[in-house]
Amino acid sequence: MRVSQIPWWGLPLVAVVFALAGAVAAQLVLARNNHLLDRARRDRQWYEERKEAYCRLLAAFEHATHRLRTSFDAGEKPPAPIVYVDQVGPALMPVRLLASGPVRSAALAVHLQLERLHGEMNPAGVVGVQPQTHFRELLAQVPLVMQQLEVAIRDELGIVETPPKPPASLNGRVRLRRAQLSAGQPEHHAEQNQN
Repeated sequence: MRVSQIPWWGLPLVAVVFALAGAVAAQLVLARNNHLLDRARRDRQWYEERKEAYCRLLAAFEHATHRLRTSFDAGEKPPAPIVYVDQVGPALMPVRLLASGPVRSAALAVHLQLERLHGEMNPAGVVGVQPQTHFRELLAQVPLVMQQLEVAIRDELGIVETPPKPPASLNGRVRLRRAQLSAGQPEHHAEQNQN
């Protein structure tokens, strides 16, 4: 009969080492997953903050442009520059803080164009130019400058013009159920149609 060469404490020691290694591995996996989830949450928050700030600014610019156009068509003086700054300023400040360089430059270009339109129309140094014509030309340039801002925003946020393609691996039954559910049929009707 052969006696084992393993000491009495060897088996518990091996069990403790493997338990500690398993606990360390579990902690590393948990820390990695938490880091990835935190990064995904920060990315989503970054995207949402900027999208909200950009939408508010674009809406403020559209409102100011519409107000300028209606006051010009009615033959009234444009609103005072301070009214414009009070309206657009709260929407412009987050963009100035959060936006990348191209978006910030495009936003400030629109802002300066609208600010100029709210000021006195005095085309000094331009002989033969009527203030109304000058105002109309500057007002017609606002949508072009805003389009450059929209392009810069789309580039920064990664917005594409085409919707994402559906996954190609769906079988016909799942695709049929999704089509029926999106058409407004309840699930039990979708199951009856498949049978």
